[in-house]
Amino acid sequence: MAGTTTLKRTEWRGALDAVTADHPGELVTIEVLDPEVGYQHEAERLPFAAITYDPADDVVIISVGGRDERYPVDLRHMVWHPVEVDLVADEIPQPAVRVVEPDSTTTLVVFHPAESERTAI
Repeated sequence: MAGTTTLKRTEWRGALDAVTADHPGELVTIEVLDPEVGYQHEAERLPFAAITYDPADDVVIISVGGRDERYPVDLRHMVWHPVEVDLVADEIPQPAVRVVEPDSTTTLVVFHPAESERTAI
């Protein structure tokens, strides 16, 4: 990926907390690319709540929804024992976070500007 920064494990928590602070009110798509199951959408253009790394449990937690009456439930996608976390800083096509599991399953969190909610299905 062009403009991709692969983070050191010691940087994961701070960098992902910064992503949370930098993207309030944006919509996200969570895509899971599993080598055995294939490509799946976990969430499609839902309000972004947070992304963080918990070193005690060795898990990246991505939270969406839970913000208003339209999306009252908080959905959490967890990536256990990640081996790689990348930030895609380019604005084209969109900023994203990529998290890789030991079996090469990849979770991709793609950010969409808040105004894109008007065109969401």
